[in-house]
Amino acid sequence: MDARQRLLNPRQRLLNEWQHGFPLCPQPYAQLARATGLTEAEVMRTLGHALADGRVSRIGGVFAPGAGGAAVLAAMAVPQQRIEAVAARVSAHPGVNHNYLREHRLNLWFVLTGADQGAVESGVAALEAACGQPALCLPLVCAYHVDLGFDLRGGVGAAPQPVPARAAAIAPIPAGQAPLARLAEAGLAIIERPYAAWADALGWREEQVLQCLQDWLDAGQLKRFGVVVRHHELGFAANAMVVFDVPDAAVDARGQALARLPGVTLAYRRARAAGWPYNLYAMVHGARRAAAQAVIERATSEAGLAPYPREVLFSTRRFKQTGARRFRGWDDAADVASAGSIGPQQETSDALAR
Repeated sequence: MDARQRLLNPRQRLLNEWQHGFPLCPQPYAQLARATGLTEAEVMRTLGHALADGRVSRIGGVFAPGAGGAAVLAAMAVPQQRIEAVAARVSAHPGVNHNYLREHRLNLWFVLTGADQGAVESGVAALEAACGQPALCLPLVCAYHVDLGFDLRGGVGAAPQPVPARAAAIAPIPAGQAPLARLAEAGLAIIERPYAAWADALGWREEQVLQCLQDWLDAGQLKRFGVVVRHHELGFAANAMVVFDVPDAAVDARGQALARLPGVTLAYRRARAAGWPYNLYAMVHGARRAAAQAVIERATSEAGLAPYPREVLFSTRRFKQTGARRFRGWDDAADVASAGSIGPQQETSDALAR
């Protein structure tokens, strides 16, 4: 245990150390209790409080692009006087899991996920019609690093994970396993034997559930299974999307270099679009805007991206942040924030972090 790790008390460790590698065993909360010195009841109570106050979104799976469903990043240029109305419309769509206001002419940025590409395209078209605004659609080409785990011991996003020289293709999750994927996407219950509850719901054996989750992790279909935190609520108040225009022949090498750098929480390639030349993206999160900007400058230099055009789009407001719906239908929307419900867990101004 290093000096920084000792700064975290047992309850903080629950939110930090098990963002990855959450126990896949019949009584996971009892195992966490043994690891932290808390009782099982204390572990369950701590995680329950974190879910209730918004620091934790869920305990569950983060699936890799390609494992199932489809998604698109979209942006609208919304007149200032219409921001509230348009943002509420976008957030009301059950397929939208992220919706942010950013410092740019294209100011409203959202991610829409669905069961397949057709559903995603129809969802964007419906939002364009409802909002009276065209959307710039930027589909994913290649993910170099997709994680969004956060090290609570520092002031910037998570430490990087190893990045292969060439990412292996991810096989889609078989249809027969999709019911478990829906449960993993929605989140694990805080009860003594949560995997047994999933098994009962599916008509599986508990050991089948545990083995299937492990198989997905081994195959890369699950990027991680664990505590999914909300960064704003845990002190990462500043976030920026950085976009670069990199020649196609060089983008993979530069993207892989970017993905290895501390403080870069996402790195991926997207298709260009008319009037939008950028093809390499990074997300950077920090406790303060200055900390995030420092990571951006260092990453730009160390990844060899300084020669290329770039833009930095800091977020100024979060309208919605929920889990993706790659496996769950849009009609199963009980855990989706309602339109216009922009409380303290769904809205943060970067002015507070400057």
